[in-house]
Amino acid sequence: MKTEFTPRQLEDPEVARSNEILRACVHCGFCTATCPTYQVLGDELDSPRGRIYLIKDMLENERVPDEKTVRHIDRCLSCLACMTTCPSGVHYMHLVDHARTYIEENYRRPAGERALRWILARILPYPGRFRLALLGAKIGRPFARLMPDPRLRAMLEMAPKQVPPVSRNDDPQTFPAQGPRRRRVALMTGCAQRALNTDINDATIRLLRRLGCEVVVARGAGCCGALTHHMGKTDESHATAARNIRAWTAEMEGAGLDAIVINTSGCGTTVKDYGHMFRNHALAEEAARVSGIAVDVSELLAELMQEETTRTGNEAEAGIAGTDAAPGTGVFAPPSPRGSGAMRVAYHAACSLQHGQQIKTHPKALLKQAGFEVVEPADSHLCCGSAGTYNLMQPTISKQLKDRKVRTLQAKDPDVIAAGNIGCMMQIGGGIDVPVVHTVELLDWATGGPVPPALSKADMPVPDLRAAP
Repeated sequence: MKTEFTPRQLEDPEVARSNEILRACVHCGFCTATCPTYQVLGDELDSPRGRIYLIKDMLENERVPDEKTVRHIDRCLSCLACMTTCPSGVHYMHLVDHARTYIEENYRRPAGERALRWILARILPYPGRFRLALLGAKIGRPFARLMPDPRLRAMLEMAPKQVPPVSRNDDPQTFPAQGPRRRRVALMTGCAQRALNTDINDATIRLLRRLGCEVVVARGAGCCGALTHHMGKTDESHATAARNIRAWTAEMEGAGLDAIVINTSGCGTTVKDYGHMFRNHALAEEAARVSGIAVDVSELLAELMQEETTRTGNEAEAGIAGTDAAPGTGVFAPPSPRGSGAMRVAYHAACSLQHGQQIKTHPKALLKQAGFEVVEPADSHLCCGSAGTYNLMQPTISKQLKDRKVRTLQAKDPDVIAAGNIGCMMQIGGGIDVPVVHTVELLDWATGGPVPPALSKADMPVPDLRAAP
């Protein structure tokens, strides 16, 4: 694509980066085939190619964003399916992030939108505040249909039926490895996840310890910054990210870290991009180091299982296989509600994992090795409509995508649905009766951990892993 930015404009590193991205686009339109909003709305301007034209015109002419441009860019999920599809390697993520920052700085939204965005930015990244908001929403949920604004209805309907108690396992501390230590890793406990579902971090800690990892919850680490980053609130997102960078750098320079483990793929995509986000910042070197060792939990598990395979000399079905094995040396498959066959798991590939991080095989392979029957829904590359705060700010489009995703999952007749992102879990779980759990919860169960609470009708207390043997 031909661009006409002036030398003065190109002195801005953000503009220079956007110029590189725009020039890589060849207008082929392959991206339209996998863009969820284009498939739902059928408008060229609601496709990546259409948005690229709008962004180019806005940035190149330095114009105040108009309502039309803002509306079409706001409708983008940032699912990044277009990046997986694009044959030219157009880095759409960096381009749309720049556009959102530009809009935030140069466009005055209607009062209602400004208020909603302010509320979300002040609540969701803070587990304590979010927990209180969920309790309030739980009380107001029966009255959701009376709300005139669909966004307010979506916020009330998002509230889970049960808000879990605080897990002290998310406090800054160190969990020793079980048996010989193979890795020292930091676990990112996140923000919204700590209020919505404490089972995920608990299962992750148990599983990593069982596989020989010393697990550190670093003091000072918290929200990754993605929620505000995708709203274009760059100063806020960078301030949040900087706290993580400093917290993890302190651990790296102290006792050392082999990896920073992230079990919420939306956060993982952002943390892995810290190097780019801070490339012109005083923390550039530290940010690049953090991004360099950030991994999705499935990446580390696949690595550990491969090592286990090599260590035991079993080249066929080692690692997650077998029975009655000691911790860290093998596992048993959980019982199946189908009787003789394996439990059928419908794997939902979160966009931030399959497109943002290009991790597609590890979760499925691990589940299969654990003895589960793994099935995938049709059009597994398409977004479920959660996309961070998208289901709250664009509830109509989000619901259409959710309904389609639920139909394709139900068609597989699964016993349970597994995903690697809390947003997807909440989105899908709100529209289906099948239990929805995180992949690590199933792997933890298969390696000797407790039954995932979502699969058990009994109320289970939050375990204190500090006292675990």
